[in-house]
Amino acid sequence: MTRARVLVLNSALGPLDYRVPAGMTVEPGSIVVAPLGPRQLAGVVWEADRMPSEAEVGDNRLRPLLGVSDAPPIPAPVRRLVEWTANYYLSPPAAVLAMAVRTSAFESAPTITEYRATGIVPDRLTPQRAQALERIGDRQGLVRELATIADVSDAVIRGLCKIGAIESVVVDTDTPYPLPDPRFAPPHLSPEQADASSILRQSVGAGAFQTFLLDGVTGSGKTEVYFEAVAAALADGKQTLVLLPEIALTEPFLTRFAKRFGCEPVAWHSGLRSSQRRRAWRAIASGQAMVTVGARSALFLPYPNLGLIIVDEAHETSFKQEEGVHYHARDVAVMRGFFEECTVILASATPAIETRHQVELGRYEELRLPDRYGAAEMPHIQAIDLIQEPPERGRWLSPRLVNAIEETLARGEQSLLFLNRRGYAPLTLCRHCGHRFQCPNCTAWMVEHRLIRRLSCHHCGHTQSTPETCPECQSEDTLVACGPGVERIADEVKALFPDARAAVVTSDTIWSPARAAEFVQRMEHGDIDIVVGTQLVTKGYHFPNLTLVGVVDADLGLDGGDLRASERTFQQIMQVSGRAGRGEKPGTVYIQTHAPDAQVMQALVSGDAEAFYAAETEARREAGAPPYGRYAAIIVSSEDKAAAEETARMIGRGAPQRDEMHVYGPAPAPLAMLRGRHRFRLLVHARRAFDVQDMIREWLGGLSWGPKVRVAVDVDPYSFV
Repeated sequence: MTRARVLVLNSALGPLDYRVPAGMTVEPGSIVVAPLGPRQLAGVVWEADRMPSEAEVGDNRLRPLLGVSDAPPIPAPVRRLVEWTANYYLSPPAAVLAMAVRTSAFESAPTITEYRATGIVPDRLTPQRAQALERIGDRQGLVRELATIADVSDAVIRGLCKIGAIESVVVDTDTPYPLPDPRFAPPHLSPEQADASSILRQSVGAGAFQTFLLDGVTGSGKTEVYFEAVAAALADGKQTLVLLPEIALTEPFLTRFAKRFGCEPVAWHSGLRSSQRRRAWRAIASGQAMVTVGARSALFLPYPNLGLIIVDEAHETSFKQEEGVHYHARDVAVMRGFFEECTVILASATPAIETRHQVELGRYEELRLPDRYGAAEMPHIQAIDLIQEPPERGRWLSPRLVNAIEETLARGEQSLLFLNRRGYAPLTLCRHCGHRFQCPNCTAWMVEHRLIRRLSCHHCGHTQSTPETCPECQSEDTLVACGPGVERIADEVKALFPDARAAVVTSDTIWSPARAAEFVQRMEHGDIDIVVGTQLVTKGYHFPNLTLVGVVDADLGLDGGDLRASERTFQQIMQVSGRAGRGEKPGTVYIQTHAPDAQVMQALVSGDAEAFYAAETEARREAGAPPYGRYAAIIVSSEDKAAAEETARMIGRGAPQRDEMHVYGPAPAPLAMLRGRHRFRLLVHARRAFDVQDMIREWLGGLSWGPKVRVAVDVDPYSFV
């Protein structure tokens, strides 16, 4: 090969042709270094017939490639997945490829130098040095990583190194991972589990593409069932990928995996240090990493011998990427299984309507686990009508729920209070002049976090100190917290049960797998009596002594007009209810609501999931909503409001007139400003069989807009804000 077509890792560029210098050998998939002006960019050699170039360039004008990585080539199924994802989600192929190729491909040094605190406190402790040492704690990483963690400059970290407060440590980045043993600790399965696992093992052994929905109630032992499929893949020498919706679930999963297979799998998530990420990527690309567990980004890694893909909690909306490439990991996982010709398992206690529809069409095979494992029974669910049984003035827990917590504490059992709202209160206002604290960068209220004495925007991350006086009228002691967050509920718990040991569990307190492991250990040792948490505690955890769940505000998720609001509320409350009574002790769930007669509340109390899904599905069918129709959102944003609005109107005026589709908008987005950018939205609603992507590609391809305006397309959107 003397000429190579290369997809460079620059989203603004398409494929480029380069000359392959004498002595260099490349093939489709080879990871190379290519010159671009004065810069050097990483890229991947691609089949010329699959990635057409805009203009052919003669051989005599081609610049030579500068180098080729010693890492294995990106496999053909991954290249096909990149093409499909870019085409379906209308994204630049380079943006998709960037999730598969890492700088690790060019780093060949077997060791790397990292840094950690020594415990020595310097004599001259400046505020920045004190902040750095406090935030770093026992963490380890590169200078840049520690500076990011501590929110200080690199110079502060280097200064601490010079005075001995931080020391260097050499890390081996090529140490092989231990190999999981499929025969290490086989489980005792129920007859239903054994039947399901047998079907999955046969599918893995067949080595053909097939997708399964593993539909089991909470506590039915779905993990143990799909672990048997993992064992079958290991026995055949094939790699396995397990996708989890939350980083915080990774550590508990690693522990369960180690008990079954004798060692932990390879982890892949954003919390890894550079050295850990390099080691994992190399092991995955070489085929040495037999089982990988990770967040959605792990889906695009270059496994050379993938035999099984598992998407746990497959209904979770966090599998939908909301920035950059707007892909849904559940759906892309199925496509990766298609290209790899391997088994895909979607595990869930509350499958999405889209997934259930695929079962009805015969594209997925459903395996059901209708009962909990062993002696455990499903919890008893009761609704509390907050109109008939209101909490005391200034409180948020109804008398019946308070009494239930008191009885649970008396029995020495654990309780969980669920409210999907971080912080102390969602709104702070001045009772004198009515001033409300709003984020300067977003159309959103600042959320009070009393634990850190800050007001925070949950959209852009902007924070500010909680003032003592109103910035509008300068009045003192007039700021009022409106509405509850988990911190406020925790304060109420402390006031009601001063001797109880409570823990607040949110992404603010459980920000890493290590913190999640610490929380699990405290729960298992009985060091926590009452958990107050957000959706982070609704899935994946197994605490046999947790027998009471209280849903503080079941109506919260029904606000906002989202087409999936009822389904999402049902899934979330069913999942959190599933934390109760997972052992031999029975569980009880109380749902506080202002609308006990609502269909979703009736379904939760009666446990009639089929009736709820049937009604929701029929409503979607009548509205032509997914999975019976298609949506695509076009989001226009700019720091200049007039430019964003004019571009959105131009796009709206250019909308094709087709019987198979309708275009709504443009209109200001519900979140009209995000991170300092003004936003307008258009929504395309089309029939299921209509090729939305080609239509939008042709529509937008014929338009042009200024460099300050950004136009993003979200195919199959989950967020409508």
